[in-house]
Amino acid sequence: MSQTRTITLTVNGAQYTREVETRRLLSDFIRHDLGLTGTHVGCEHGVCGTCTVILDGESVRSCLMLAVQANGHDVRTVESLGTVNNLHPLQEAFMEAHGVQCGFCTPGMLMSLVPFLEKNPHPTEEEIRDAIDGNLCRCTGYQNIVDSVKLASEKMAKAGDQVVATR
Repeated sequence: MSQTRTITLTVNGAQYTREVETRRLLSDFIRHDLGLTGTHVGCEHGVCGTCTVILDGESVRSCLMLAVQANGHDVRTVESLGTVNNLHPLQEAFMEAHGVQCGFCTPGMLMSLVPFLEKNPHPTEEEIRDAIDGNLCRCTGYQNIVDSVKLASEKMAKAGDQVVATR
């Protein structure tokens, strides 16, 4: 017999109140209950990083959290970054520098990199590699991802913007 609990959290600027099983993963809640399928699920052990979301400004693995643990918190998913007609600078840079191939790892990469660039707007290549160390990519060999992050930081510096997700 499973237990349920009512939770209220903010996802991408919208508040949601739902009754969930206490064992439901945050990744499953985001994908299945809210229909936000940009958060991917890969290994389900927190190793690959595809399920990364931002919780109260910090990157977290949503497959390692229960939805009830997000009660009262602010969650941002990849859907918060931009739109097809108004891409986030990091998304633009990934497109322009070929940081995307199959795209499966990309949402997790982006959600790991947004808080990183907010704290470190002018990263070195070594710092970028450290920042993406917990995100696995089978396609790119990582160099184009690193180049994409460099390009994004340059774009942000030129525009005088901060890397902040639109809601």
